[in-house]
Amino acid sequence: MFYLILGSVFSVMAVIFYWMFGKWLSFYRVPVKKWPFRLLRAGLSGLIFLLWRLWSIAGLAALHLAAFFALTEAVALPLRRWGTRWKEQSWYRALRGVYRTGLIPGALTCLLLGWGFYNMSHIVKTEYAVSSAKLKEDRVLALLTDIHYGTVQSPQVLQRKIQEINRLNPDVVVLGGDIVEEGASREEMEQAFQMLGELQSAYGTYYIYGNHDRQLYADHRAGGRAYTEDQLIQAIESNGIAILRDQKIELGPDLTLAGREDASYPGGRASAAELLAGADPDRFLIVADHQPVDVSQNAALGADLQLSGHTHAGQIFPAGLLTERIFGFSYGQYWQDGCCVVVSSGVAGWGFPIRTEKRCEYVVIHLKKE
Repeated sequence: MFYLILGSVFSVMAVIFYWMFGKWLSFYRVPVKKWPFRLLRAGLSGLIFLLWRLWSIAGLAALHLAAFFALTEAVALPLRRWGTRWKEQSWYRALRGVYRTGLIPGALTCLLLGWGFYNMSHIVKTEYAVSSAKLKEDRVLALLTDIHYGTVQSPQVLQRKIQEINRLNPDVVVLGGDIVEEGASREEMEQAFQMLGELQSAYGTYYIYGNHDRQLYADHRAGGRAYTEDQLIQAIESNGIAILRDQKIELGPDLTLAGREDASYPGGRASAAELLAGADPDRFLIVADHQPVDVSQNAALGADLQLSGHTHAGQIFPAGLLTERIFGFSYGQYWQDGCCVVVSSGVAGWGFPIRTEKRCEYVVIHLKKE
């Protein structure tokens, strides 16, 4: 079924690319319906898939190019049909001339992806506030998730943000998973946690697993994993970072932090009820779960705050619409039966060094005493 769906998607895309090249060539009065040019269009469509295989950004650019081409045609169609009254106007002739160069979709693609590349390298601070009578004093919590270190984010940018977070004097720091991934070498993985070990807070830094950190998907790729799980644990703990894997810990007089195993881990994980059993109901209960799932269960079990990432807020528009539909909690601050849910877009992206949806961020949550 998977290969059937994948084949259907690629077939539709091939038809779109074939149409796009035909339309483009027709701007220059090329007889696109003749067989030599039909073969040329088919070859160009195949070339896109080859480039996509060799360089993933080529596929991303091609998809945007096709989308902007379709959008340009959708705008041009009514203008061609009802714009005859303006055909002698200089502005209309100029607009028609620019349209017939076929450069508009390319220019729009370059502008959008150029901005997306810039956006990926600029991390912003996003702040939320949560009030509770369980808190004995105001607290500051910092959340960093989905760094995917060694792939798309600059070490210098991350280092500056770590220093920025330290100046906020947080009470606790949570690393919400996918700090590294399949593309990271062992040296990069160790460097990432060495840098994150410089984070300073009153109660320490706590880490939960994401779906990429242990390089489980690399088992099926040439070369396999770059490091073992034991080496990952060693790198994390040797830098003063505590791992919470289906464990909870009391912090200070009023906080309890519970960290869940990733929901997609092949070995399974404890249920929310098992993890939160025995939690003091008078303490402010924080659940850290890489994926924004089991929210209703956590809320019913007395969780006051859930911290998640994983979705990247879609990263590439309009994928955010899909993540919202899949998870229900895609990005931002939500409330579920008295439990606040914060889903971060992540410090970086995944797969591409481009973000055209939302911003890269670290999150600061101000816990307010009522």
